[in-house]
Amino acid sequence: MKQKRQQKILELIESKGWLTQEGLGAELQKAGFNVTQSTVSRDIKELKLIKGRDADGNYRYLSHKTEEKPHTDNRYGKMFKDGVKSMDYALNNVVIKCFGGMASSVCVAVDALFGDMMLGSLAGDDTIIIVTRSEEQSITLMNEFRKIKNA
Repeated sequence: MKQKRQQKILELIESKGWLTQEGLGAELQKAGFNVTQSTVSRDIKELKLIKGRDADGNYRYLSHKTEEKPHTDNRYGKMFKDGVKSMDYALNNVVIKCFGGMASSVCVAVDALFGDMMLGSLAGDDTIIIVTRSEEQSITLMNEFRKIKNA
């Protein structure tokens, strides 16, 4: 049942731009799923859904899909380009400053595009910190970020 419900959530966010958990919950109820707000919230976390802007600029839930060639994923590139204010590094740490509320969305994009180049990332409201294995990897990552930002 959980798998079917989560599949329905993915279908709903692909076909409609839901802004709230309540909207998703109401649609799930209509589809025959007996859910509470906390169930929807848990499903959103398990599915790793984020709120961000879609290709049309609408603010909505987005699913994190791993692409075969993630470096060419225009949606993540646009999310990065639109959400980042500045970035810098020190030794094996990279810090990205984002517009308010955008760090989580940008962090998902960074993880999808460059997850293999870092040990991990952590996002707050407007700041992301990324830890790499070395200063050289931080420099390489910064160069990749600049390519997207200047594209």
